[in-house]
Amino acid sequence: MRLPERTGDQRRIGVAIEVPQPYGAQLQSARAGFGDPLAGDIPPHVTLLGPTVLEPEDVPVVYAHLEEVAARHAPFRLHLRGTGTFRPVSAVVFVQVVEGIAECEQLERAVRSGPLEQDVRFNYHPHVTVAHDVDEDALDRAFEEMAGFEAVFAVDTVQVFEHGDDGVWRPVTPFRLGG
Repeated sequence: MRLPERTGDQRRIGVAIEVPQPYGAQLQSARAGFGDPLAGDIPPHVTLLGPTVLEPEDVPVVYAHLEEVAARHAPFRLHLRGTGTFRPVSAVVFVQVVEGIAECEQLERAVRSGPLEQDVRFNYHPHVTVAHDVDEDALDRAFEEMAGFEAVFAVDTVQVFEHGDDGVWRPVTPFRLGG
């Protein structure tokens, strides 16, 4: 995973839709089973804003922005089913979002505006990673074994995650959709 450098008391955050239980545990266990070394460090999620470094004085402005964004977007249903991959561009296998795509795209655009406006390397594609930077056999196995995975759940919050000095991404602040 590509992480922006941080120094001093800067904070490295990401914004995502956290996959709830029991699905989160199932996906995390599967990711570990494919040999992904980050399986225990990254809770299953649909990214809205990738790793971003903030100055401490910017945190209140960013949180106010996220509160306003969340208030403007209604809760929605997210349906995960089947697998996809970014190979050969990136060694990633993921579970696909098959319902809630437009809502994820709208949220991503809104989150990545104002104080969080930034350029991205790739076009946005909502998904849940189940294997990343593992060997080709593990990627193939992930693609095949997760093809039958399915989960449906309500999304009523977006979550700020913070990347700790220990390398673990932890949920720190939820923002309720629809205010």
